[in-house]
Amino acid sequence: MNPPMNSVTLPAGEALPSLGLGTWHMGESASTRADEITAIRLAVEIGYRVFDTAEMYGEGGAEEVLGQALAEAMRAGDATREELFVVSKVYPHNASRVGAVAACERSLKRLKLDHIDLYLLHWPGPHPLGETVAGFAALQSASAIRHWGVSNFDTDDMVELSGVKGAEACAVNQVYYSLSERGPEFDLLPWQHARGIPLMAYCPIDQGQLAHDAALRRIGEQHGVTASQVALAWAASQPGVVAIPKAVREAHLRENIAAASLSLSADAWAELDRVFPPPRRKRPLAMR
Repeated sequence: MNPPMNSVTLPAGEALPSLGLGTWHMGESASTRADEITAIRLAVEIGYRVFDTAEMYGEGGAEEVLGQALAEAMRAGDATREELFVVSKVYPHNASRVGAVAACERSLKRLKLDHIDLYLLHWPGPHPLGETVAGFAALQSASAIRHWGVSNFDTDDMVELSGVKGAEACAVNQVYYSLSERGPEFDLLPWQHARGIPLMAYCPIDQGQLAHDAALRRIGEQHGVTASQVALAWAASQPGVVAIPKAVREAHLRENIAAASLSLSADAWAELDRVFPPPRRKRPLAMR
């Protein structure tokens, strides 16, 4: 049993664990589907409760994998629907007032769910934000989604969104955020903190690249953990941040959830700031 991890509070007052499981690149091949379903089943068993996907991932394949795994987990009694927090995203080209509703209905069918807990606009796109927000509001009124938010929105995008009717309901912005991509700390994170909007961090281990960093390995050795766990502990301990690394192997799933409750020493924090310094100027938002 892992010790309790930090939590992040949504604008509506709901608390989320500071770590979830991403599903990017899942559902892309029939040959890996069984292993992916098994991985998500294990994740539920060992305590993961936040799961992130998108209609783009595997062109719906990741939603199908996640839906099948969660259905099996709930039937087995590993978790109730109320304990699970499912996030999905709409393609920007589908995010018109009517298109967002239709896309969500397709996602719900693939997920085998009657509602999505958090529905995001995957990145800024061709449709006016007012149309997208109106579509999200309609989905909320129909109880098809509980919360909505955005993804890959930089500060100027968030400012634009804030001028749209109904924008105060925006619950989350999901962006690339890691030790090597600290750009959001310059202005985006402060802007969101001031308005109580949490940030979801995707690629918090840089798709595994930080596992090979020498400084992180040294810090990890001092704490009896891996370099990846140090990077993930840093991300998951940031105020108002939920980290959503992707993992399939059992060892990685267990390491990641343990990292979310890892306490780093003051010296480790100082060393991380030295090796991966906070930004001193505006940087373009990283995207993967």
